[in-house]
Amino acid sequence: MIRWVIFDWGDTIMRDRPEFRGPMAAWPQVEAMPGADAMLAALRGRYRLALATNAAESGAELVRAALARVGLDGAFEVIVSARELGASKPDPAFFATVLAACGCAAGEAVMVGDSLARDVLPARAAGMRGVWYCSGADPLAGADAADAIVRDLRELPGVLDDLAARW
Repeated sequence: MIRWVIFDWGDTIMRDRPEFRGPMAAWPQVEAMPGADAMLAALRGRYRLALATNAAESGAELVRAALARVGLDGAFEVIVSARELGASKPDPAFFATVLAACGCAAGEAVMVGDSLARDVLPARAAGMRGVWYCSGADPLAGADAADAIVRDLRELPGVLDDLAARW
């Protein structure tokens, strides 16, 4: 049974802008990824939602402040950042801490992220399911690496239904 959906932050929920430095909350311009707001609204109430980020300059409070700028600050019950944790993805300790923060077993969680190497593969190694959000990449490259692939975040609710049915 899927209880938790855990998201990567940069280029999964919020657009990463390499031209800006420092915490995203202080950037002159921030934006959610296309379809993120509709997808999160569709998932609220069905699953508990968490965010797990490699952000080195933003702890949970600054991540929430950046999310507030696009109206998504209330979407996530748990936020775990590499800055506060002292470990980052793909370190197994990072995923173990995320699962502990959510209070769930690995088999009750799905990780959604834009990186096969940092999000999907290590989550699967930790016993979670992994959904690859490949908005710009060739989905065939990850066909065997991910439990599911989405090219548009609005596809995720249906994909999670399919995963839950196969689980």
